[in-house]
Amino acid sequence: MKILKIKELLRAEVLSGEELIDGDVHSACGCDMMSDVLAFVKDQAVLLTGLCNPQVVRTATMMDMRCIVFVRGKTPTKDVLSLARDAGIVVLATDMRMYTACGILYENGLHGGECSK
Repeated sequence: MKILKIKELLRAEVLSGEELIDGDVHSACGCDMMSDVLAFVKDQAVLLTGLCNPQVVRTATMMDMRCIVFVRGKTPTKDVLSLARDAGIVVLATDMRMYTACGILYENGLHGGECSK
């Protein structure tokens, strides 16, 4: 799914990485615990989270994620956006709750990847 489509479906605002919005993602992960995200397979994914700190970007970078969506109206700080920009990660923000946002993406064909257990 194109990141642009995710933006549209979630009625999200692009906070960083507008030039990368035509990129593709193949799976999604909704989580506020970055230790759980580390159990997720690297698969050009989008991360949906309400956690707004630099660790989110560092985790997404380690997992080769292409996009972070901050849910529940959360707005990351400038340092978080700077880290994402440097890592080439698109950052979106939506007022939707995580459960709703994940459901909309799933309903539109973006599913979760396999767990790496």
